[in-house]
Amino acid sequence: MSDKRVLLIVGGGIAAYKALELTRLLRKAGVAVRPILTKAGAEFVTPLSLGSLAEDRVYDDLFSLTDEAEMGHIQLSRSADLVVVAPATADLIAKAAHGLAGDLASTALLATDKPVLMAPAMNVRMWLHPATRRNVATLKADGVRFVGPDDGAMACGEFGPGRLAEPEVIFAAIMDALKGPADRPLAGKRALVTAGPTFEPIDPVRGITNRSSGKQGFAIAEALAQLGAEVTLIAGPVFLPTPRGVTRIDVETARQMLAACQAALPADVGVFVAAVADWRVDEAFGTKLKKEKGGPPALTFVENPDILATVSATGPHRPQLVVGFAAETNDVEMHARAKLSRKGCDWIIANDVTEPGVMGGEDNAVLLVTQEATERWDRAPKDEVARAIARKIAEALA
Repeated sequence: MSDKRVLLIVGGGIAAYKALELTRLLRKAGVAVRPILTKAGAEFVTPLSLGSLAEDRVYDDLFSLTDEAEMGHIQLSRSADLVVVAPATADLIAKAAHGLAGDLASTALLATDKPVLMAPAMNVRMWLHPATRRNVATLKADGVRFVGPDDGAMACGEFGPGRLAEPEVIFAAIMDALKGPADRPLAGKRALVTAGPTFEPIDPVRGITNRSSGKQGFAIAEALAQLGAEVTLIAGPVFLPTPRGVTRIDVETARQMLAACQAALPADVGVFVAAVADWRVDEAFGTKLKKEKGGPPALTFVENPDILATVSATGPHRPQLVVGFAAETNDVEMHARAKLSRKGCDWIIANDVTEPGVMGGEDNAVLLVTQEATERWDRAPKDEVARAIARKIAEALA
């Protein structure tokens, strides 16, 4: 990213201080930052602090004879690869939506021919006001990207949507927006990912589940999205944040997960990471089971639908690449290869869940099993494993 440049417009609002940390993150990543500070923004951060972190001069005056002579507002608006507005106030959003150009920031937004990313920050009532909603819809239709706002407590004492996204989140959105075609090999591709456990109820308080954390599946969904794929994530009952750029559908049972997967087709690739319960009770009890003198109740089990095998045999709607996962405790490669044949999928990614820290932990060590070969990958953090899998998928779909 050392050849990339961002034009950062800092609007007014208490959240403007986060623009300083955002600038630091961008410079640390090698991205050049050229700041425009609005008059309102200068009430919250100083040109000296912003310019020092940006290692560039701060522009703030549309009618500056010096600035217009050295770098006119037209050239300024087109000298970057991306225009970022953070914080994007209701005023700046309204000006941009209606093509107003009364100051340097709004003029630069109107004159630019580069992509624009806005990070809104304002009072919850202002964000939810119909005028702001219309303006945001207009800008989105024009191709402007948005990141945030977040929900939370605000400096004004109210609570709700309107908080500026955290600098790390805005930074990630900027890095994604700066990617070129070579960095997004899955652009235009659709991916389906399942993650987490399923839960099969026995009665209103008990059920059958497993220890899957969902971390590996969520990491794979995020890695595919970072490579440009349109990702649908079908998630079992886990408490993980939705990866950025991913559409999430929450389910509980195996049958719900299968229905959600079928509704998400067609897709170019399906990655079935979820640890789906093989069995369920034939009929869940409507009231809580009580201890009885005769001992525990007899439960009758039936097989759950086989999601991986069903999607692998979907016919014309079958993804071009179907990837299954196998969590094994012994003879990992043998069981993985048998599963590959039995399910009719293209790859099996297997791991030994008896290794400490794998099931529910942060690391993974996997085997990639195909019809032709087996690859053994060293133990690594799950996000690194996810990125390696995503790159493999991109190569296969190229």
